[in-house]
Amino acid sequence: MTTEKPALGWIGTGVMGHSMAGHLLAAGYPLTLTTRTRSKAEALLERGAQWADSPREVAEQSQIVFAIVGYPADVREVFVDPQNGAIAGIAPGGVLVDMTTSEPSLAVEIHRQAIAHGADALDAPVSGGDSGAASGNLSIMIGGNDAAVKTVMPCFEIMGKTIVHQGGPGAGQHTKMVNQTLIATGMIGVCEALVYAHRAGLDLPTVLRSVGSGAAGSWSLSNLAPRMIEGDFEPGFYVEHFVKDMGIALGEARRMNLCLPGLALAEQLYQSVIAKGGGRAGTQALVNTVAEMSGMDWD
Repeated sequence: MTTEKPALGWIGTGVMGHSMAGHLLAAGYPLTLTTRTRSKAEALLERGAQWADSPREVAEQSQIVFAIVGYPADVREVFVDPQNGAIAGIAPGGVLVDMTTSEPSLAVEIHRQAIAHGADALDAPVSGGDSGAASGNLSIMIGGNDAAVKTVMPCFEIMGKTIVHQGGPGAGQHTKMVNQTLIATGMIGVCEALVYAHRAGLDLPTVLRSVGSGAAGSWSLSNLAPRMIEGDFEPGFYVEHFVKDMGIALGEARRMNLCLPGLALAEQLYQSVIAKGGGRAGTQALVNTVAEMSGMDWD
């Protein structure tokens, strides 16, 4: 029985990916990586990760390949591209894991192509933002085959705390759409509540002490409301990526003949944030738009 850790590949070292890859590296896994901007990977390279020039080269050096990138088009490029994609480089028996929030149909396509190549694929989007990635406490929602989930589970357990196999290919992405729908309308409530408290002359941190632990409590209230109060709009999760997620969810809702008016409203409010130049801010920047609607300058 061997205890040798499998060689891992990593694609994408952004706000969350850098921390997630770092946890695997710290756990002793050999790691080969690539990302669009090499400078964002330098700290990991200094810790012993190896550089590759393309997703295909990453996959050629790896038994399990993870990716967390920006948009479905990026996912398609890093996995499906016939010349430089990870599917073209993965050996039979390997596993590809997309941890980007992306389209369920694309997850099914990647799985089908991986199987045809003799490999396997999982869709495993995450929730928890930059703080969850940094602490290794992400929620990981998995779609794919049981055998592949079992193979990758030791790595998932390093990156996350709540790890649930939701079903077959695409099920992880559908579950993430549920997650984003819950967050979207909840963020409106958090912003409106803080604007109300401010206009009423209340001390906002004191208000949070009362409401944060009761029935009104939520992750967004506990983790993002304090950032709003401090005027800290640095991204734990980019507004433009959240709008991308809501667009996917609304598209899936139309396909399933669903009416989700709260999600549609949230998407439009966040579009306003982007229109005013806030696409690369954190999702907590919504409070500026909500305050402005009442003639308040939150900043």
